Amino acid sequence: MKFTYRILRRPWRAKTPLYWSMLPELAGIIPLLILFTLLPRRKEFWSIGYEYRLNSNPAVVIFAMVNNQDSPKIPFVWSEASRNYNVAISILSLFVLLVKMIAIIMKVYYPLFGTTVGLSLTVVYAISIYGQAGPDYLDDRYPSPSPWYLRKSCELGRRFGKYDECIMARGALACTVFLLTVYLLQTAFAIWAMIPDKKLDEPRDPEDDLDDDESLFAISIRWEREKKRRRAAKGIDVEMTPTGQSPEEQKQGEEQQQQQQQQQQQQGEQLPPFTPRTQAFHKLSRYA
Repeated sequence: MKFTYRILRRPWRAKTPLYWSMLPELAGIIPLLILFTLLPRRKEFWSIGYEYRLNSNPAVVIFAMVNNQDSPKIPFVWSEASRNYNVAISILSLFVLLVKMIAIIMKVYYPLFGTTVGLSLTVVYAISIYGQAGPDYLDDRYPSPSPWYLRKSCELGRRFGKYDECIMARGALACTVFLLTVYLLQTAFAIWAMIPDKKLDEPRDPEDDLDDDESLFAISIRWEREKKRRRAAKGIDVEMTPTGQSPEEQKQGEEQQQQQQQQQQQQGEQLPPFTPRTQAFHKLSRYA
């Protein structure tokens, strides 16, 4: 049998992990969308950190404008682009999950699509983690390798009425890391299904009733069926009857039974007919 690698319509090695992986994905997207929507503007955390000299001064942009200087590059962790990006990816992730569920139900979600979607979402969430826990080296006097609410206690924000928001920011980062782990596992599972395999890449038989997204167990059955077909083509009978005999042996046994029946019929025709009347005539002939 010729080996041909199928890149598009490849079956999954197993379907159960594909189905169950959507549950933690949904459990991470919903709270993440809520947290990103309720979180305050990043500039408020930036200002609180500067009050404790834990990061740069958010007024540096105003100073540059007053002194006719070029506006400095705002750290991504404090920019509004980071907040908008996080809200956007949470909405996008929910949309992708719905499309994925529909594609799985319609049996068109192949490992190639799973690999592409998984890699894309992994990169997207890696950028999100960098945006939430990135550094702030805008001011050399107050370098910040990560936001103050991750390095210090959230009690620092209580005086400014941002204690709950600090806890929410930590929870959002935890949900983001959780989703990144889920997408990494989904990507690894899809890549595993893309690895060349002799059983997965065998030519399809149009007479088989197994579809393209059959399980590995079903493919193994079909593979064994093909092996028996090839051996039978070479003159080796491998399919056994319920009695444990090959078709040729069963055929020979039937022929022998037919011959025995014919012999018994011939012997029965050669014997004289035997009735009660003939037995009585035999007895009378003895006394005569």
